[in-house]
This record gives sequence, structure tokens and C-alpha cells, in this order.
Amino acid sequence: MMQKQQFAAGKYFSVLIWLLQDRQNFLQEISQNVQLYQKINALLICSSIFFAIYGGIIGASSSWQQALASMVKLPALYLMTLMICLPTLYFFNVFFGSRKPFGQYVALLLSAMAVISVLLFSFAPITLLFMTTTTNNYQFFKLLNVIIFSLTGFLGIKFFYEAMQAFSENELVGQETREKILQLWLILYGLVGCQLGWTLRPFFGNPGMHFELFREMGGNFYLDILRALGEIFGFQ
Repeated sequence: MMQKQQFAAGKYFSVLIWLLQDRQNFLQEISQNVQLYQKINALLICSSIFFAIYGGIIGASSSWQQALASMVKLPALYLMTLMICLPTLYFFNVFFGSRKPFGQYVALLLSAMAVISVLLFSFAPITLLFMTTTTNNYQFFKLLNVIIFSLTGFLGIKFFYEAMQAFSENELVGQETREKILQLWLILYGLVGCQLGWTLRPFFGNPGMHFELFREMGGNFYLDILRALGEIFGFQ
């Protein structure tokens, strides 16, 4: 039984490594529906694991309770963002001429999500370093991670945009309209992600406050970032 589980885990991560090392052939197989749902399953599992690990790290800056909560909430944030935004992308593209099946959209979005998760995981040593050396500067640690999340999110969105453009080369009907829709959708995706992140907060947890699974609604993400910058640079 243990050997079978290890073999399955190895298969999941081999799919992720294939995506990272040979994106062109990986995306070509998605376009041809080759083992599409096996790829979806592997990407979902691998990205969830990496998100959970990084969530545990940032949550550990506050308490073990926050670490456990963030291990669940960070994968949930990305998955919920995908689930909320996917129908808009799919139906608008279908309406304007796309013939790609729903599964291909899911696979492409999960590929982008997997890329983001791996990039986040690659920042784990840096995050751990600053977590252990800036224990009394919560706002700096939070802003550092906002930058990390923004950078990895941008690279994941860039990957998805380029993949969608490549997939649309053979669908000439409505191509220009679909490209504009995709650009607007990517902005929507970012806004939904920010709003969900604010709704599901805290992910870091302020060491000076008691543990809360969720905080009361109020304010917004952008004002909170401005407030953090004010504290760091002494404007408050």
C-alpha cells in the first residue's frame, strides 16, 4: 500500500516537472485532450501541497494555530478564485467563437496555478529568513509577502495569457474579441483574488493579537497596504 501511494505521488509530481521543463509539449497535449483529467488531478494536488506549505510558513510567523489555518486557507484562496472566475472566461469565449472544451480551460488555469505555487515555494527560504530576523516588524513581513504574491501571481498570469494566445491561433472566428475579453478577465481575476484574500484574512496573523480564524469585515486590501507603508516609513 505504501509503495503504491509513493508511486502515485511520484506520478503527480512528474506531471508538474514536465510542465516546468517542457511547457510547449505539455500544452500541446492539453490542446489534444491527451490524459487531460489525469493532468488536472495531478496539478490540483501538487499546487495544493505547495500552497499549503507556504501558507504554513507565513502563518507560523504568528502562532501554530495560524500556521494550521493558513495551510488550509491559502490553497482555498487560489482554488476559490479559479472557481469563481472560470465560468466567465469559458462562456464568454464560447459565445465569441471558441470551440475548446471546458476541461482544457480547467487544465490551463490549473497549470498557471501550479506555476504560481512552485514559484511561491521557491521563495520559502527567503520568507523563513525574514520571518526569523524581523520578528518585531509585522508590517514589513506582510509587505514582503505582498510583493512575493504579486510577483508570482504576475508570472502565473503571464504564463496563462501566453498559453491562451497559443491555443487561439487555430480559432480565427472572434479571435480579436476573445483576446480583449481575456485581457479584461485577467484584471477581473486579480481583483477577485485580492477581494477573496481580504475576506479570508488573516493569513499572517499579527503576533501582538490573539488568534482569529477570520477577521471582521471592514476596510479593504488597498487601504491596509497604504497603512502598512505608513507604519514602515514613519508616516503614522
